[in-house]
Amino acid sequence: MKKTTGMDRAATANWRPATRALRGGTWRSEHGETSEALFLTSGYTYDDAQTVADRFAGTAQGMTYSRLQNPTVAMLEERIALMEGAEACRTQATGMAAMTAALLCQLATGDHVVAARAAFGSCRWLCDQLLPKFGIDVTIIDSADNAAWEAAIRPNTKVFFFETPANPTLDIVDLAYVCGLARTHGITTVVDNAFASPVLQRPMEYGADVVAYSATKLMDGQGRVLAGAICSSKQWIDEVLMPFQRNTGPTLSAFNAWVVLKGLETLPLRAFKQSEQAVALGEFLEPRVTKAGGHLLHPGLPSHPQHNLAMAQMDATGPIFALDVGTRARAFAVLDALKLVDISNNIGDARSLMCHPASSTHANMGDEARAAMGVTEGLLRINVGLEDIADLVEDMDQALSAAGM
Repeated sequence: MKKTTGMDRAATANWRPATRALRGGTWRSEHGETSEALFLTSGYTYDDAQTVADRFAGTAQGMTYSRLQNPTVAMLEERIALMEGAEACRTQATGMAAMTAALLCQLATGDHVVAARAAFGSCRWLCDQLLPKFGIDVTIIDSADNAAWEAAIRPNTKVFFFETPANPTLDIVDLAYVCGLARTHGITTVVDNAFASPVLQRPMEYGADVVAYSATKLMDGQGRVLAGAICSSKQWIDEVLMPFQRNTGPTLSAFNAWVVLKGLETLPLRAFKQSEQAVALGEFLEPRVTKAGGHLLHPGLPSHPQHNLAMAQMDATGPIFALDVGTRARAFAVLDALKLVDISNNIGDARSLMCHPASSTHANMGDEARAAMGVTEGLLRINVGLEDIADLVEDMDQALSAAGM
């Protein structure tokens, strides 16, 4: 295969985000295909025995096995790295494979992690259950409190781990402050950027060391496949992540990589439009929810306590927000009354989706942990899609009415 300008960093340096999302990382075979080729192969053949030896020794370029390299997967990795502004990217089988690999590849017994209390349920499980099982201490803090980060640092602190915006309470982390603090103390920051994608927020511009994704979400954007990604410096990817990934095998399939490549082509269009629609729907819902004794959490609205920070470090505030309607019974009544919006625990989809985190995405955390992070029994999370905003307003209007709001 020949590498086109999509693989040439010098040629792409001045490309703007939408162009990078469409053309970054493109390889073409001798056939000159316009769409990226899909390579469904587990292994590769070689012209001679020395080529095999050289590739396995790392002294020659080329594919050896699709657990380690695949042309379709490599194109996706190049494109995500280019969009992120990172030196390198390695994809993973799922978003949680990415979060797990980003942590375990660099931690050992006796290390300490500082993690945000507001996080996806499975990310909290990593911190609350998995890491302590291997003798890795974890301190959970309020990530919106800058002072809490510094207060939690110990001599053996190795990683800061957080999401911003956080799932599902939309907490915002001050990226410049927290990443700067970590650098000062020799701590690696691992940022889950799935709620924003590199189109809306690029944590490395604020000093983040590692950015991890569930590419299942906005990057695919149409609810089709599972995928994850980890971005960092080439040295960190090669020396820290790759030994773990090579030997544990959380590999992304070529087909899923191809689907995500297709999703990235429209990511800028979707991400900004869905962000715009989320703000519009939030503006409609907020007075209604507040009047009924609840509240709405969306960083794109002035009522969010960290609205100014979100607007400063994000290009747009994303398609996802939460509203608290008071009780589980009322939350279920809203969900059951929906006619257009689907009940689903996915996010980032072009379709509008809503779920009840306390009984789905955060159900395994327990009452006390959920309460500490603000996941109440009345909390609903909505992913605002690309439907006509008037139709979404009408559906939410009738659903709230049916729930007595």
